[in-house]
Amino acid sequence: MDSLIIKLSKTKTLWIRSGFWRGLKIITARLFVFAKLLCVQDGEVLFITGGVGDSALYRTHNVAEELREHGFKASVTISDNPFLVGLAKKYKIFIFHRTIFNDKVEKMIREIKKNKKEIIFDTDDLVYDPKFSPFMDYFQEMSPSEQEPYKKGIGTEIVRDPYVKTCTTITSFLAQLLKKEGKNVFVVPNKFSNAELKFTQELSNKRKSDDGVVRIVYASGTISHNKDFATIKDALLLVAKKHKNVRYIFMGPLDIPSELTELKDQVELIPFSPRKEFFTKLSEMDINLAPLEQENPFCQSKSAIKFTEAGALAIPTIAVNNRTFSEAIDDGVDGFLAATTDEWIEKISNLIENRKLRQQIGKKAQEKVLKKYSNKNSNNLEYYEYLRSKL
Repeated sequence: MDSLIIKLSKTKTLWIRSGFWRGLKIITARLFVFAKLLCVQDGEVLFITGGVGDSALYRTHNVAEELREHGFKASVTISDNPFLVGLAKKYKIFIFHRTIFNDKVEKMIREIKKNKKEIIFDTDDLVYDPKFSPFMDYFQEMSPSEQEPYKKGIGTEIVRDPYVKTCTTITSFLAQLLKKEGKNVFVVPNKFSNAELKFTQELSNKRKSDDGVVRIVYASGTISHNKDFATIKDALLLVAKKHKNVRYIFMGPLDIPSELTELKDQVELIPFSPRKEFFTKLSEMDINLAPLEQENPFCQSKSAIKFTEAGALAIPTIAVNNRTFSEAIDDGVDGFLAATTDEWIEKISNLIENRKLRQQIGKKAQEKVLKKYSNKNSNNLEYYEYLRSKL
């Protein structure tokens, strides 16, 4: 029931913010994915996810493809699958991602334990630990019934089960916290699937004409990024006043501060889009921004996908100088890091004024994404060997 409440609430919010027809298109696509996840064949590794959005895409579908690239028989299903419990007999390794602990999940885990099979807990943020819920920007916006699963922790019962010895996650920050839970942890970065990598490379090969306008994008994947965006508001205002050829494109769910909306012809708002539309629009940009609150542990747990998604399209990123982005970006080589308003202004301005620099940094970012963040070139050998030891 808790899982259904969260899904219905997120669907309603997405529909309202995206507009009727765009929202209908996105939701129809997700229902199609949901239907496909109900039918899975026998195999070795089964991912069980609580959703069908981008988080599930990166942490289950894309990782399953990565494992198939290395010889594993991997599939994905959803925790709301009415046949979930029966799948415990068909696989040897079970990886639970953002899974609310309901009756079906509990019965499935009981069956897995009975047969002494492997359970792995996967997380891409801190929702598994209820003490971090207040750090979620959108938590206070939820109704009491929506808040309830987060107050309990999504997947807490799984990660704190003594039977579960191993976790996978996306960042060294999260890995450190999971190790404090006494777990064996593998960092499995978010990577591009083969299909999306091919699509983004095709888009990046289409040369953009230089019309004199420098398009700077901030893409918000969820409604939880208002405070993150606020950290660079002053920098964006000052840059826009100095550079009249700048146009800001804000994509996805975001409450734009009134000071920025008053820039009128320098601001464009684009609702949340399906992924192909998102990448197509992103490919038209010149500079990508990735701000986060620096002292917020929930933000510190976030992955570097804002860098990798832009990098796949050879678009340079300026990101907050935190642990995750400093591990992903070589400052001044394949991207830029900024910690203060002055640094944001300086580095945005440098890229605005130097088209050749934008191209150079973007190309280096693309090379890094292909090498380190694609299933095509994945080589997490220690993780693969661990899985093989459990088959």
